[in-house]
Amino acid sequence: MPTIAADPAEAVPAPPVAAFSPLYQQIKALITRSLQGGEWRPGELIPSEVELAARFRVSQGTVRKAIEALADENLLVRRQGKGTYVASHAEPTTRFRFLRLTPDAGEAGALERRFVDCRRQRAAADVARLLALKTGDAVVQLRRLLSFGGKPVVLDDIWLPGQPFKGLTAERLADHDGPLYGLFESAFGVRMIRADEKLRAAAADADSAALLGVAVGAPLLSVERLAYTYGEQPVELRRGLYDTRAHHYRNELS
Repeated sequence: MPTIAADPAEAVPAPPVAAFSPLYQQIKALITRSLQGGEWRPGELIPSEVELAARFRVSQGTVRKAIEALADENLLVRRQGKGTYVASHAEPTTRFRFLRLTPDAGEAGALERRFVDCRRQRAAADVARLLALKTGDAVVQLRRLLSFGGKPVVLDDIWLPGQPFKGLTAERLADHDGPLYGLFESAFGVRMIRADEKLRAAAADADSAALLGVAVGAPLLSVERLAYTYGEQPVELRRGLYDTRAHHYRNELS
């Protein structure tokens, strides 16, 4: 495996990619390593293509292709005439990237969040397995209600690994005015970069019916999301119940 200079003064081994991997993929892996290590924080400007090309001792075109690939994965954001920035969930265009609920007609209305519960507890076996933890490890469990235009629409149960989210309390959640992933990013250094979801039909039980303002047994959409940070590390399990009487779940396929 060849080495690529991460800095003009030193050379570092190329990331563990296949020998036939294109050079831009190796540069992409090195930039991702810097993102994961916190060299550039969310929202910060990264070095120019010229500077990165000198750092890695490759052509500017190779760096550009690596940056374009990272932008396609929503890890970087390119701004015309300004440069390339680390993507952030605080960005207006990405803050609700994982929220796919759309009203059937008209505007969605003002989004309101209410945290019903926040507690630290021991992970049950199914939660631990999905979060790559051991049964009984510490997790933070949240319950949150999302309302649009004053009408409750989404009830989320969320589990987070306890170690990265030390200090997450109900008071801290109440004081935060913005997307939850933005808080995870700014306060705990955990960035959600992708997610897998499973959808199925569900019926409202007494608890969810009361919170969502529907009848017991009313049809709901159940969405289970497992979100990952760098290195394919799962860092959030979310099980949501969606009232789709006036909304639908929209996805774009390509």
